[in-house]
Amino acid sequence: MSLKQSFSWDGFARTGIEPRPLIEGSKAIGYDGIDLPPPEFWPMIRDGDLRISAVTGHPLEAEGIAHRRAFSRLEDSILARLEEAIAWEIPVMLCFSGNRGVDELTDDRDAAIVAAEFLRGLAPHFEAAGVTLTLELLNSKHPTRNCYADRTLWGALVCSLVESPRVKLLYDIFHMQIMEGDLIRTIQANHTCIGHVHTAGNPGRNELDAAQEINYPAVLRALADTGYQGWVGHEYFPLREPVESLREAYLLTAAATAALE
Repeated sequence: MSLKQSFSWDGFARTGIEPRPLIEGSKAIGYDGIDLPPPEFWPMIRDGDLRISAVTGHPLEAEGIAHRRAFSRLEDSILARLEEAIAWEIPVMLCFSGNRGVDELTDDRDAAIVAAEFLRGLAPHFEAAGVTLTLELLNSKHPTRNCYADRTLWGALVCSLVESPRVKLLYDIFHMQIMEGDLIRTIQANHTCIGHVHTAGNPGRNELDAAQEINYPAVLRALADTGYQGWVGHEYFPLREPVESLREAYLLTAAATAALE
């Protein structure tokens, strides 16, 4: 029942640590992959015996997959990234809903129908490739973002309309704590829709420690207890030395699920 662990490149690289010590240090800890690294570091990551565990299919912008006028541009971007994912054996790709209020849509359910229409068109490509396309759940309390995908039920509705084993949600624990809380019951009720998970402490988006409010051992244990087979990617901005911070997050996650093995 142990969870595969990765971490998001940017939050740790921005501390100033050099790429090679970050890669080698995380591998020595036991990490399996790195989420969202810049392509120039992909060869170094693979040479370090780590997976590139997730990439974005298109930029995070006001117009996303819930906006028909963006369909052509987003499809071109996502399919181009899918070719890269196949070549580099990357298991997960991210996509984003886009924001309310940037086109004629006024109803969240209508936006879910539009997003599902877009994803249904892409699903056969991802099924054939064996790559999972994940719609990221984000919080709308951010000053520049009012995204449709800011509640688990909205994302689960989209997935139910698509009905593909390769179209799932990226359940971001940090963002969903901000928007809705009730994390454990939400994970239990919607676990079949979850294809990737991100973590960060709230408030602050820092370590998963006692300085923040989320009970990560309980949440991660509940996630593992559902039989979740995907990755848990630590996507936070460390306040401590980055490799040591990664070690703490790894050990916390491993300890949370050890009793289930």
